[in-house]
Amino acid sequence: MKILMFEWDSFGKEDIEEAFCAEGHDLVLFPVSIDGDLDTSFEIRQRLLAALHQEVPDFVFSVNYFPMVSSICNDEGLRYISWIYDAPYARLYSQTVLNPCNRVYVFDKELCLEFQNAGVDTVHYLPLAANTSRLDTLSAVSDSEAFKYDVSFVGSFYVGDHDYFDQMKSALPDFAKGYLDAVIAAQMKIQGYDFVEDVLGPVMDDLYQAFPLDPDPNGMESREYLYAQYVIDRRISALERIDILNSIAKKHSADIFTDIKEFTMPNVCNHGKTDYFHEMPLVFRKSRVNLNITRRGIKSGIPLRAFDIMGSGGFLLSNFQADFLDFFIPGEDFVYYESKEDLLQKVDYYLRHEEERQAIARSGHDKVAAEHTYRHRIREIFS
Repeated sequence: MKILMFEWDSFGKEDIEEAFCAEGHDLVLFPVSIDGDLDTSFEIRQRLLAALHQEVPDFVFSVNYFPMVSSICNDEGLRYISWIYDAPYARLYSQTVLNPCNRVYVFDKELCLEFQNAGVDTVHYLPLAANTSRLDTLSAVSDSEAFKYDVSFVGSFYVGDHDYFDQMKSALPDFAKGYLDAVIAAQMKIQGYDFVEDVLGPVMDDLYQAFPLDPDPNGMESREYLYAQYVIDRRISALERIDILNSIAKKHSADIFTDIKEFTMPNVCNHGKTDYFHEMPLVFRKSRVNLNITRRGIKSGIPLRAFDIMGSGGFLLSNFQADFLDFFIPGEDFVYYESKEDLLQKVDYYLRHEEERQAIARSGHDKVAAEHTYRHRIREIFS
């Protein structure tokens, strides 16, 4: 089939493009920059229409969902397939998601069920994936001592320009500050269930006065969703990640890779941002323990980080996410923790038990290679 791919600088785009071609499809790339207001760009709209009329693809595909693309495809009578890996992703709540041309895939089963239970039949569940063929080749050619760490974490700590919570909290009245502190403290004690969005009603007006966030006029998301996902869950994720890494660093060597090199924690080495395509797989492959601390707000889904770790042949120690249990066996393919105390005990244990840890890493890698590559996912989409 002929596929026009609305291509932007997303994680995994090269692997997805390779998978389409390896499965025998004719891929036409339509590169765009998503800086600025993409959904209202007249120039991109006209270019896309011209490309569709010239190439006449069987369908349009994109990583993440774009309302403008859906509107154009709906008008043209053309199928639009999108696969969302970002979370949160406010564009998913655009009313255009209801367009019958859509087939929108999300990696979070519980999120998918929320849409389907609301009668939205264009949203479907599709887990993320890894390109084990590329990752195996990359790991095989690198035998240096670089990237060898005891415990590593790759991800954001939502500091600096990404810290919306402090910008908001400084302008809040005392009651709202105390209320949010209590919500955050309670949520941090609970794994596997995010209740923040459900309890913001008593302070919503205060939050809006301090840090205005408005839903898209054509969107279905609530203000509570925006504040929970983009402000408060970010803060909870940051606090949780900092607390875990600080606790590990009291006893073990800990290394982080995050987008702000100036961010510091005691006894934790910050290497700054790592290259996703070439360096990050080596970090995962060579680290003795790779942490996945899922961003709060992801309900049950397996983040891309976890697939990348296992696909690279790394040992994965993750917080509990229900979707893992549909595909992987705890203690055989990966290990999950139920609390910070449980996490610290398991870090100690697996750093001491080399053969067991390596066996779990091999099993996780082999299962990803056998069932969870991008080629597997492309076949699922077509089926």
